Amino acid sequence: MNLGFIGLGAMGVPMAERLLDAGHSLTVYDVNPAGIQALASRGVKVAKTVREAGDAVETVLLSLPTPKIVNEVCLSESGLAQGRTVRTVVDLSTTGTSMARTVQAALAARGIEFIDSPVSGGRNGAIKGTLAVMVSGPRASFDSLNDVLRHIGKLFYIGAEPGMAQTMKLANNLVSAASMAITSEAVAMGVKAGLDPKVMIDVINSGSGMNTASRDKFPKAILPRTFDFGFATALMYKDVDLCMQEAKALDAQMPVADAVHEIWRQTNEVYGGPNDFTRIAQFVEERMGIVIETPAK
Repeated sequence: MNLGFIGLGAMGVPMAERLLDAGHSLTVYDVNPAGIQALASRGVKVAKTVREAGDAVETVLLSLPTPKIVNEVCLSESGLAQGRTVRTVVDLSTTGTSMARTVQAALAARGIEFIDSPVSGGRNGAIKGTLAVMVSGPRASFDSLNDVLRHIGKLFYIGAEPGMAQTMKLANNLVSAASMAITSEAVAMGVKAGLDPKVMIDVINSGSGMNTASRDKFPKAILPRTFDFGFATALMYKDVDLCMQEAKALDAQMPVADAVHEIWRQTNEVYGGPNDFTRIAQFVEERMGIVIETPAK
């Protein structure tokens, strides 16, 4: 299939590569030439503008960092809504439920179908093709996109209404964010009491406390103190903040989530922007006055 792909960042490039490996051809666009350069040897066509991508193919996939950028790419005067050829837009980004509904309605008015399809599993999952791919939209559209999306991960049909997949993604990321926060605090408390953090993580991972932070982030990026797991602090805070906006809109009382939101807000103030989200452990260290490392004998 001839596809468009807009957004060639840490997630976009490996997802695009998997689609190329599966035999699909791509017309790509990104404001950052580095992403395009990463695919230059793969025979992709490069659109000079978003509109040009929408003129070239019927189906365009998006992998973009913020709701504002998704809105601009889809609905601006030079966006996909103006494309002559595009008929389906598949959004792999995390934009929040409200934005998904807004974009869906505006594109529908132009005769373009919007499929909400956020993904979870990080860059490693994008490389391996093991992402959780959450999809909301008409069931027939979900079925027709199977041969495209199955190459980037495991598909989950969430429901027919626009934004349902976004709600699922926000719930998932809230759990991930909470795991990062509480594991950082628990390990920091143990270190302050004289425990070895490596032993703590081994025990947690062998017991009932095991979670994605203890299983993956601590061994790979926090205990080695590289803080390079591959996801930005600012993006994690954005996802948690979007989740809390959705909770407010639903009048859903979530006091634990409120606390998680606050610690990520503070972490983002200190380690925002492109800094890796595993630096929440450093934020906790500073508050406790310790460093998560093996105590001196």
